[in-house]
Amino acid sequence: MTRLIYMFIQLISKLHSKLLSINYNHGYDLSDKQLHFLIIGFFGFCMLMVIQPVIKWLSKHHAELMITFIYVFSIVIVVSFAIELGQAYSGTGDMDFYDIASGILGFFVFFGIYLIGYLLYGIYKKKTV
Repeated sequence: MTRLIYMFIQLISKLHSKLLSINYNHGYDLSDKQLHFLIIGFFGFCMLMVIQPVIKWLSKHHAELMITFIYVFSIVIVVSFAIELGQAYSGTGDMDFYDIASGILGFFVFFGIYLIGYLLYGIYKKKTV
């Protein structure tokens, strides 16, 4: 998990450098904030166009647990990064990607335990009907 996070960060860093290079080499002279506005805005919009049909499909197929998982997993990632950034900023701890990976792994473990119980309850409920 940590290796995946580092690879993602390296990819984002390279992409950021490339976009800055294109910006300056072609004379656009956009500020970093303007580039963030355009790129993150476009990226978010593209994600919306992909994810919305998936969520719609899942909701039609009674996959509320999967929709909930996607939503909560997104929040867990954001909160995990925010905690690490907060620790680095406040000096109350080191910004460590292993902490982020451990937190996300913890969510997977607790969700897995819940999922097993959820499935067992569903099987029990079907057999008693």
